[in-house]
Amino acid sequence: MKKVAFYTLGCKLNYSETSTIGRIFQERGFEKVEFTDTPDIYVINTCSVTDNADKKCRKIVKEAQKHSPNAFITILGCYAQLKPKEISEIPGVDAVLGAAEKFQLVDILDGFTKKDKAEVYASPISEANKFHNSYSFGDRTRTFLKVQDGCDYSCSFCTIPLARGSSRSDSIENVVRAANEIAESGVKEIVLTGVNTGDFGLQDGTRVETFFDLVKELDKVENIERFRISSIEPNLLKDEIIEFVSQSNRFMPHFHIPLQSGSNKILKLMRRRYQRELYADRVATIKALMPHCCIGVDVIVGFPGETEEDFIETYNFINGLDVSYLHVFPYSERENTLAPEMPGKVSIKERNRRADMLRILSEKKKRFFYEQNIGREFTVLFEDDVKDGVMEGWTENYVRVAAKYDPILVNELKHIRLTGINATGLMEAEETYTEVLKH
Repeated sequence: MKKVAFYTLGCKLNYSETSTIGRIFQERGFEKVEFTDTPDIYVINTCSVTDNADKKCRKIVKEAQKHSPNAFITILGCYAQLKPKEISEIPGVDAVLGAAEKFQLVDILDGFTKKDKAEVYASPISEANKFHNSYSFGDRTRTFLKVQDGCDYSCSFCTIPLARGSSRSDSIENVVRAANEIAESGVKEIVLTGVNTGDFGLQDGTRVETFFDLVKELDKVENIERFRISSIEPNLLKDEIIEFVSQSNRFMPHFHIPLQSGSNKILKLMRRRYQRELYADRVATIKALMPHCCIGVDVIVGFPGETEEDFIETYNFINGLDVSYLHVFPYSERENTLAPEMPGKVSIKERNRRADMLRILSEKKKRFFYEQNIGREFTVLFEDDVKDGVMEGWTENYVRVAAKYDPILVNELKHIRLTGINATGLMEAEETYTEVLKH
């Protein structure tokens, strides 16, 4: 029995796909092992969001060779689709598979026999037109369930449409079936993932269902206590979705909504499909219906043409929003996108300075959000990741709670009262001993 190990770079979607590919290997008689357990095969799933994808990929390949010098090393994922030839020339790489090929790698690389040169199987992205259902497995408390793939948007900074192809989705029937399978394994929380999750419903280029339809059907799935929406574009987060979540027992009061810039000038240059006024309206609608809802924000700083005044406009806009935390990204040039050709390039030093300012703002926002929740009662789903005798879990509204480790609490929902913030920035709580009833 050959041993195979996996390493995933990037997003939750990548993790769900790696997990599914791992199950394909196991079904075919391979033994899944840890990275350091001298595997016969390594599968490295790559990301292309930032400009250091090449550096990260090379580092993981080197580490793999240290642990198992004779292993067969396979690279797949977004970076593999965008730069297959470049990756094939990395010393130690034996095979590179593109987006259309990655789920067939066990058949394509039959035998996993090393050759003199790396094998490349990467079709044009137009051939990545099938939806492959995936979900992560192994973390008993939370599963990432892929419901959508690809993107039809053409933001001027983004290579995702080139790496993953056009927007396509699973059917509601299949997603509900997968959710029920996941429930049978004992998992209590499902995070819905996709490249453009809110665009769910396109099959073979035709819209046959909607994301709102999916949310309504998943809300009926018994034995899954919690659903979260991983990320959704502001223009696709409709009032009907917000209103439904506000009344749902299963969909958590937590939204992650990409903003990217608080300047309408920059949003236009980015080719985003909304202006800041729409974003502010989405936040106001959510908070009116769910005052303690957690709202996360993606922001890019240092985009070409972003002046200091534009950045300050973004800073002040976010500062005035009732949001809970930020994910901040200094702009990163990507080949085959429009942005690098735009005038007004911002220095790396300046991009990092602006990113640091927003990260400090994020810490303030998060602290304020946590403070607003002190004294309130929630349920926490505790995880089995234990450090120094402390276990952690999440409330419905995505507040991270620390508690003394108790094995009986793992993967259990406990009713608690939030009491204060500890030195590490996590919330502390006391159990109220109120039974958490099933829906």
